[in-house]
Amino acid sequence: MDSVGTNRSPLRSTAAAAAAAPATRSSALPRPHRHPALGNRLAATKLGIAAWCGGAGGYFGKVQRFDAARNTMARAQSGKAARSVIREMGHTASDSEMPLKYSWGKAFPLGVSQADGGLNFAIFSQDASSVTLCLKLPERGTQNDAEIVEFALDRQKNKTGDIWHVSVEGLPASGVLYGYRINGPQGWQQGHRFDDSVILLDPYAKLVSGRKYFGVDKEEPSQFFGTYDFDSSPFDWGDDYRLPNLPESDLVIYEMNVRAFTADESSGLVPAVRGSYLGLIDKIPHLLELGVNAVELLPVFEFDELEFKRFPNPRDHMVNTWGYSTINFFAPMSRYASAGGGPVAASKELKQMVKALHNAGIEVILDVVYNHTNEADDANPYMTSFRGIDNKVYYMLDLNNNPQLLNFSGCGNTLNCNHPVVKELVLDSLRHWVKEYHIDGFRFDLASVLCRGPDGSPLDAPPLIKEIAKDSVLSRCKIIAEPWDCGGLYLVGRFPNWDRWAEWNGQYRDDIRRFIKGDPGLKGVFATRVSGSADLYQVNNRKPYHSVNFIIAHDGFTLCDLVSYNSKHNDVNGECGRDGCNDNYSWNCGVEGETNDLIVRRLRSRQMKNFHVALMISQGTPMMLMGDEYGHTRYGNNNSYGHDTHINNFQWGQLEERKDGHFRFFSEMIKFRHSHPILKRDRFLSKDT
Repeated sequence: MDSVGTNRSPLRSTAAAAAAAPATRSSALPRPHRHPALGNRLAATKLGIAAWCGGAGGYFGKVQRFDAARNTMARAQSGKAARSVIREMGHTASDSEMPLKYSWGKAFPLGVSQADGGLNFAIFSQDASSVTLCLKLPERGTQNDAEIVEFALDRQKNKTGDIWHVSVEGLPASGVLYGYRINGPQGWQQGHRFDDSVILLDPYAKLVSGRKYFGVDKEEPSQFFGTYDFDSSPFDWGDDYRLPNLPESDLVIYEMNVRAFTADESSGLVPAVRGSYLGLIDKIPHLLELGVNAVELLPVFEFDELEFKRFPNPRDHMVNTWGYSTINFFAPMSRYASAGGGPVAASKELKQMVKALHNAGIEVILDVVYNHTNEADDANPYMTSFRGIDNKVYYMLDLNNNPQLLNFSGCGNTLNCNHPVVKELVLDSLRHWVKEYHIDGFRFDLASVLCRGPDGSPLDAPPLIKEIAKDSVLSRCKIIAEPWDCGGLYLVGRFPNWDRWAEWNGQYRDDIRRFIKGDPGLKGVFATRVSGSADLYQVNNRKPYHSVNFIIAHDGFTLCDLVSYNSKHNDVNGECGRDGCNDNYSWNCGVEGETNDLIVRRLRSRQMKNFHVALMISQGTPMMLMGDEYGHTRYGNNNSYGHDTHINNFQWGQLEERKDGHFRFFSEMIKFRHSHPILKRDRFLSKDT
């Protein structure tokens, strides 16, 4: 890179650089099934998968693989010959083009903001030696063949502390794509992964532009740019609009996937709306008929559903439909917009969806993934943002082992959440979703990761966990921890809580499963779980509703499969059946899998009802899984993260077939719970109750 500190943008030929790069690809690690009882066995599963990667070992092998991967990224970014051009400060190559004028800018806020007649760009990088802003101007070419205007920031004028910033006048108020090239120390052994051949996504981008349609052909480049929209009027929430503000003790949570809810043809929606935010709106009457009053949405942050298709591998037939591969923590998933509408439409339609759910009295809880990102591990590096901006700040590293990324997430990297900069990123992200999208709460994926320090050691009073609990903007929100991680930090009943954090009660799940399938000696344990798990939560000022009771979640068997399979059947995942949990506490009622035996089918139906009754009469906050109300099956697959098919998609035809039986029973039990205050009391039941 040319030296900074000048008023000229360095000449860079993106297309030429890409053409010289070798045709190598890199892959993210899979997301293995997580079960609190597994502990370090998950790491063993991950290592088994990583064995496919091959390649040279040791320090130099890692560096060579990293170099190959970043060259691959440069090739992907070149796309269809996007070209860079020189821009002089305050001048353009054509008199007909709007001039761009640059000034020093300001350090805050991070991201893009309107200021002094221009747009201010600000990004943090503690260890960078140079930063170049890249602007893709669609009006000067088509979406796929637009100029990329680049200019280097002057470290004397465009840098305050560790924040690089610049103000640009003359830019449109919407439609511009932007990113950064960042360079710095090249020492792998110091933990750096800088590479200025790659255009990086701004961590504070409020909108992200990438592919238009979910799961498009795998040859489509996976290039993601930040973008913005200062043209649109503020969203109209309506004069009569009110937040539901439901007491935690009243919640009945329905865990669901936005896309999978209406993606199937049986939804009856037109193709352009299936699998979208608008599609979910159309099905709100179903949620009301069922009786749930909160939806917990699998990740809706921008993620890369094609991560398995970066290079030939046993999983390249799959599409990441669950969404646990976060690219950016502020932008809604753009490919959940209807008709390929893009990031601006996605933002508006998500707000429409939240508004419609709130008007129906249903709260919206987001499943958020702050424990890792899409950028994989050091064996198979993939660079889109954080790795190239400041690897040592954003990720936990093993400084004694050629600083490799620590992996407490099972997905190759672990976000350094209690570093002051990363902590503030997470808090800013949460506040953004509450203020901009009116979100009611958050379920934190692998939340025990958020309880670790920069070296991975557990913290007694994690700063991030405390600040989330004490933050004024988040004070009205439900905050729910998945209180374990893939490094064996199991905190069910012991999660640092400041009397606010609720927890997914994995102990409840396991004990209820074992009792109802007939394991001996569990009467007392069953009674403890049904009466609120006081052994876990009757501490300090914690309440029964801090136990989120569930028997089924997205990760594992569906309710139908829990009573239909003794063993997992995950061969279609391409991992030779090694993925997914082996300890399911399931019983097939005498026959493995599908059967026409009426006696077995009746027994299975009765068992599913037994599970649902137990869930609805238990003190605590009940959560059920989308599709269990009609008996959805994944045919024994207990780790279906990669199937954008009927395996995950809600089957509306089956719902109609079972409306008068299975569904009606489930709905009546939920309504029974709503009508009995004793089940929703905010104090634990006593033996005399």
